[in-house]
Amino acid sequence: MATDLSISVSDAPGGLAKAATALGAAGVNIEGLAGLGGGGTGHVHLLVSDAAGARAALEGAGFSIDGEREAVVVDLSAEDRPGKLGELATAVGVAGVNLAACYAASGSRLVFVADDAAALRAALRR
Repeated sequence: MATDLSISVSDAPGGLAKAATALGAAGVNIEGLAGLGGGGTGHVHLLVSDAAGARAALEGAGFSIDGEREAVVVDLSAEDRPGKLGELATAVGVAGVNLAACYAASGSRLVFVADDAAALRAALRR
Protein backbone atom coordinates (compact mmCIF):
# COMPACT_ATOMS: atom_id res chain seq x y z
CA MET A 1 0.00 0.00 0.00
CA ALA A 2 1.25 3.49 -0.81
CA THR A 3 1.79 5.40 2.42
CA ASP A 4 2.40 9.06 3.15
CA LEU A 5 4.63 9.66 6.16
CA SER A 6 5.12 13.18 7.43
CA ILE A 7 8.07 14.18 9.57
CA SER A 8 9.63 17.34 10.88
CA VAL A 9 13.28 18.00 10.16
CA SER A 10 15.72 20.65 11.30
CA ASP A 11 15.49 23.75 9.10
CA ALA A 12 19.25 23.72 8.67
CA PRO A 13 21.76 22.31 6.21
CA GLY A 14 21.56 18.52 6.24
CA GLY A 15 18.06 18.20 7.76
CA LEU A 16 16.59 16.37 4.78
CA ALA A 17 19.84 14.50 4.11
CA LYS A 18 19.69 12.76 7.48
CA ALA A 19 16.20 11.39 6.80
CA ALA A 20 16.95 10.40 3.21
CA THR A 21 20.19 8.70 4.20
CA ALA A 22 18.44 6.70 6.94
CA LEU A 23 15.80 5.50 4.48
CA GLY A 24 18.39 4.63 1.84
CA ALA A 25 20.50 2.68 4.31
CA ALA A 26 17.39 0.68 5.26
CA GLY A 27 16.62 -0.07 1.60
CA VAL A 28 13.44 2.02 1.60
CA ASN A 29 12.75 3.81 -1.68
CA ILE A 30 11.35 7.35 -1.55
CA GLU A 31 8.78 7.40 -4.37
CA GLY A 32 7.55 10.95 -3.81
CA LEU A 33 8.50 13.92 -1.69
CA ALA A 34 7.19 17.32 -0.66
CA GLY A 35 8.99 19.58 1.77
CA LEU A 36 8.76 23.10 3.09
CA GLY A 37 11.01 24.87 5.52
CA GLY A 38 10.70 27.96 7.64
CA GLY A 39 10.50 29.11 11.21
CA GLY A 40 13.20 26.73 12.35
CA THR A 41 11.44 23.54 11.24
CA GLY A 42 11.09 21.75 7.94
CA HIS A 43 7.99 19.67 7.26
CA VAL A 44 8.40 16.74 4.85
CA HIS A 45 5.89 14.33 3.30
CA LEU A 46 7.35 11.08 1.97
CA LEU A 47 5.62 8.54 -0.27
CA VAL A 48 6.82 5.01 0.52
CA SER A 49 5.64 1.47 -0.15
CA ASP A 50 7.33 0.00 2.91
CA ALA A 51 5.74 2.00 5.73
CA ALA A 52 7.00 -0.24 8.52
CA GLY A 53 10.57 -0.18 7.20
CA ALA A 54 10.45 3.59 6.70
CA ARG A 55 9.03 4.17 10.16
CA ALA A 56 11.72 2.00 11.77
CA ALA A 57 14.51 3.69 9.80
CA LEU A 58 13.30 7.20 10.56
CA GLU A 59 12.65 6.55 14.24
CA GLY A 60 16.04 4.83 14.49
CA ALA A 61 17.60 8.02 13.11
CA GLY A 62 15.86 10.11 15.76
CA PHE A 63 12.85 11.35 13.79
CA SER A 64 9.29 11.35 15.09
CA ILE A 65 6.54 10.44 12.67
CA ASP A 66 4.07 13.35 12.66
CA GLY A 67 1.52 11.53 10.52
CA GLU A 68 0.95 8.31 8.61
CA ARG A 69 -1.89 8.01 6.11
CA GLU A 70 -2.80 5.90 3.13
CA ALA A 71 -1.86 7.75 -0.04
CA VAL A 72 -3.94 7.65 -3.21
CA VAL A 73 -1.57 7.76 -6.17
CA VAL A 74 -2.80 8.81 -9.61
CA ASP A 75 -0.68 7.85 -12.62
CA LEU A 76 -0.80 10.67 -15.14
CA SER A 77 1.59 9.17 -17.69
CA ALA A 78 -1.25 8.85 -20.24
CA GLU A 79 -2.99 12.10 -19.22
CA ASP A 80 -0.22 14.52 -18.21
CA ARG A 81 -1.71 17.73 -19.61
CA PRO A 82 -2.70 21.23 -18.57
CA GLY A 83 -5.83 21.22 -16.44
CA LYS A 84 -5.64 17.63 -15.19
CA LEU A 85 -4.75 18.59 -11.61
CA GLY A 86 -7.66 21.05 -11.64
CA GLU A 87 -10.05 18.28 -12.72
CA LEU A 88 -8.84 15.91 -10.02
CA ALA A 89 -8.84 18.56 -7.29
CA THR A 90 -12.35 19.65 -8.31
CA ALA A 91 -13.62 16.07 -8.04
CA VAL A 92 -12.13 15.81 -4.55
CA GLY A 93 -13.64 19.14 -3.50
CA VAL A 94 -17.09 18.33 -4.91
CA ALA A 95 -17.00 15.08 -2.92
CA GLY A 96 -16.39 17.12 0.23
CA VAL A 97 -12.99 15.57 0.90
CA ASN A 98 -10.42 17.84 2.54
CA LEU A 99 -6.88 17.20 1.36
CA ALA A 100 -4.13 16.93 3.94
CA ALA A 101 -1.43 16.89 1.23
CA CYS A 102 -0.95 16.74 -2.52
CA TYR A 103 2.41 16.44 -4.24
CA ALA A 104 4.23 15.01 -7.23
CA ALA A 105 5.91 11.62 -7.25
CA SER A 106 8.29 9.91 -9.62
CA GLY A 107 7.00 8.73 -12.97
CA SER A 108 4.34 11.38 -13.72
CA ARG A 109 2.30 10.51 -10.64
CA LEU A 110 0.36 12.69 -8.24
CA VAL A 111 -0.09 11.84 -4.58
CA PHE A 112 -3.26 12.77 -2.73
CA VAL A 113 -3.64 12.35 1.03
CA ALA A 114 -6.74 12.85 3.18
CA ASP A 115 -7.97 11.62 6.54
CA ASP A 116 -10.70 9.62 4.75
CA ALA A 117 -8.82 7.52 2.19
CA ALA A 118 -11.95 5.62 1.10
CA ALA A 119 -13.80 8.85 0.26
CA LEU A 120 -10.69 10.15 -1.49
CA ARG A 121 -10.40 6.98 -3.60
CA ALA A 122 -14.08 7.23 -4.52
CA ALA A 123 -13.72 10.88 -5.52
CA LEU A 124 -10.70 10.07 -7.68
CA ARG A 125 -12.32 6.84 -8.94
CA ARG A 126 -9.36 4.74 -7.76
